[in-house]
Amino acid sequence: MGAPSLLDFKLDQTFFGFKPVDRIKLHENLFNLIWHGAGRWDWDTVYNMPIFLRSFYISKVNKIIENQNKAVEEQKRKMRTKTGKIPASPKT
Repeated sequence: MGAPSLLDFKLDQTFFGFKPVDRIKLHENLFNLIWHGAGRWDWDTVYNMPIFLRSFYISKVNKIIENQNKAVEEQKRKMRTKTGKIPASPKT
């Protein structure tokens, strides 16, 4: 009797963990916190941060970005009503 072949075993994921899509979301969130943190946090700190705190800070960053986008749109709207032209987007 020989050793069992690998075809006899179910090699599905047997533990809870991140799916590839979830890993992308995790690393996007890590990047956003580090990027918008402007040097306040490093990668290890954010990665090892408790999930509830990381979620809290992510929601805060999202709210800040949303408010900035609204302010930009409001400025564009004001400029459009004053000049009748749509202002050009700044080049990055």
